[in-house]
Amino acid sequence: MKRVLIVDDAAFMRTSIRKMLEPHEYSIVGEAENGEQAIEQYKKLKPDIVTMDITMPVMNGLEATKAILVEDPNATIVMISALGQETYVKEAIIMGAKNFIVKPFKSETVLKVLSALQ
Repeated sequence: MKRVLIVDDAAFMRTSIRKMLEPHEYSIVGEAENGEQAIEQYKKLKPDIVTMDITMPVMNGLEATKAILVEDPNATIVMISALGQETYVKEAIIMGAKNFIVKPFKSETVLKVLSALQ
């Protein structure tokens, strides 16, 4: 059972991802609505996987990804981006994010990307 931290400023997106993952081999251990919360939750929960939205208030997903990877270079972070954010996605991958998912997405896509991380 993989432990997942879901990071997205939109509550409906966090709920959607939770509903996609919970019936499978994933346990949602926490949620965060901005980058600062993501870093705090990561340090506290030590999840196996983080799904990280890019555009969020307070601190964006790129800044949070960078901070988490400084804390734990082996962190498994999957970026979630809207169409047109390719530049940010490339930057995140260069920083060390493991993969990305483009919104809007289907549950099969999310499950495929996450299962490929093992």
